[in-house]
Amino acid sequence: SKPRVSQEVLAMGVCDSVKALAQYDSPKYVRIPSVTCGCVKISLYLAVAVCICCIVFIYGFHQKTDEVNSSVRTSVKGVAYINGKIWDTAEYTIPMQASLNLMSATNSFFVMTNLIQTENQEEKSCPEYPFVNAICSSDKSCVNGSADIHSNGIQTGKCVNYNATVKTCEIRAWCPVESMGNPPEPAILSSSEDFTVLIKNNIQFPKFNYTMLNFPQNLNTSCTYNKITSPLCPIFRLGYILQEAKQNFSEMAVKGGIIAIEINWNCNLDKWYDCSPQYSFRRLDDKKVKPGFYIRHAKHYKLHGKEMRTLFKAYGIRFDVLVFGTGRKFSTVELIRNLGSMITYFGLVVSAFEIALCASNCCRWSKSPFIKIYNQKKYETVLNPNQVMYVSYVDEPHVTLVKKPLKTSLQHAQSSIVESHPVKFCHAGSCCTSKSNENHDKEEPDESMRSRKSNKNNDNEEHELKQPLGQEACSPDCQKWCCCGECHSTERHNEQLCCRRKEGRCITTSESFQELVLSSDTLKKALLYKDPFADLTDSNIKNQLRHLAYKQYILWRFGSFDLEDRAVIPSCCRWKIRNTYPKPGNNYSGFEKE
Repeated sequence: SKPRVSQEVLAMGVCDSVKALAQYDSPKYVRIPSVTCGCVKISLYLAVAVCICCIVFIYGFHQKTDEVNSSVRTSVKGVAYINGKIWDTAEYTIPMQASLNLMSATNSFFVMTNLIQTENQEEKSCPEYPFVNAICSSDKSCVNGSADIHSNGIQTGKCVNYNATVKTCEIRAWCPVESMGNPPEPAILSSSEDFTVLIKNNIQFPKFNYTMLNFPQNLNTSCTYNKITSPLCPIFRLGYILQEAKQNFSEMAVKGGIIAIEINWNCNLDKWYDCSPQYSFRRLDDKKVKPGFYIRHAKHYKLHGKEMRTLFKAYGIRFDVLVFGTGRKFSTVELIRNLGSMITYFGLVVSAFEIALCASNCCRWSKSPFIKIYNQKKYETVLNPNQVMYVSYVDEPHVTLVKKPLKTSLQHAQSSIVESHPVKFCHAGSCCTSKSNENHDKEEPDESMRSRKSNKNNDNEEHELKQPLGQEACSPDCQKWCCCGECHSTERHNEQLCCRRKEGRCITTSESFQELVLSSDTLKKALLYKDPFADLTDSNIKNQLRHLAYKQYILWRFGSFDLEDRAVIPSCCRWKIRNTYPKPGNNYSGFEKE
């Protein structure tokens, strides 16, 4: 029934899976005995090993990594005397305002370099500064209570004279309003180029519980940073920072800008290494698209009871201190994991040899005997067993492959050589009988000596069979495809096969055929070797001996039982076996089914 068949198929699948778990499959290799190839192989393996070691230690693949955590504190120093006024740190640094503009970027400081100052402002109504949306011709152009995004205050709805030629909307604001002209040039505080800043940077690598400060052990407080002479000094001259960022301080001081001070902590935390910061500088704002940076702030005071203020539009340079880095420390786990992934690079050596051999196949060396033998050993073609047949001729030292379907007799069909191995075929006669004879050497010495005598004469017999004998050539009535004169007539193309490629003696007349294939003693010993309790008096014994004789012939002439299903026995040999061990009624179903 169908359920039972399904259960049997499932059981077979489970059994196959269990067998697969208890097996190990190893790849097959082709060994080339060559001193040159061996030296090249060793050299390539050594080169790959050296490259792997270099990559591992140069890029730190043997170490565990951690990102840096840091905090930054800055202190700007410098005094300037300009136009009768002293400018100290409190006047030109606005750290809190810079932090508010940067929102969360607290590692910044601002140094003012230029200034537009609007004095004596008080809250009242006055004309707006004449920009495009503020210019008017009548009160209808001004809307009471409205405010433009660029406006300095709230419109009152009146259009008033800004000067003798221009009218603008009146606004309620701090008046007089700020001028929108360009800042002074040269910059007021261009001398701030010589100011210095002290940067204190504490870092930590949490995974390794390692902390560090960017101060050297013996800090000289009078030092200033220089990339060559003092690379670890934490005191920086502002002019030198812009010089390293490839900027001109005098030009940048007019409208300001943004400069990045980068501190890179790329630390190897193993005991034999040091951990020191590396400084670099670059400009962050775009010089072509609205360059510059400024901050507005006001100072309020009272004059005659009125609240007044002075508005400052401070242009300057904002310095952003950017800290980044990676800490690395030796880790056995990381080393094993990265080495395991890099071992696959040794496959490049095999790939290099394969590419070289493939190139040899495509050039003039492809016809060399070495390349041909290599291709035969390297590549094994798996064909559908239902579409091919294997043939062995007594006068040729190789097995021949013939593809189906056949358009002519098997004897004359187009074929190709599968394998050439004379040693395999010359000694194939000792395959089955030798195993049984070895077990009976002491009990039957006469049979053993006779078997050795037969094997000793095999070479002579083979030599004789390969010589064409004109006196014993095929008779005129013989089939056109028969070369030995012993084949039987048949209409089937796949059964039209002779034991020889050229005319000569039939293999069935050789002593080796009689001893190895037809000998009843040999076949019975082989049968008992397979089944020690076989009944040799059984009425079906001839059928067993006949089938065993077929196998003996295949093992003798083809050298292996791997080709048993598709190996074709010549017509003369097949009928010689059938006549020796006939089937009752001579009702044979053909060599494929039999």
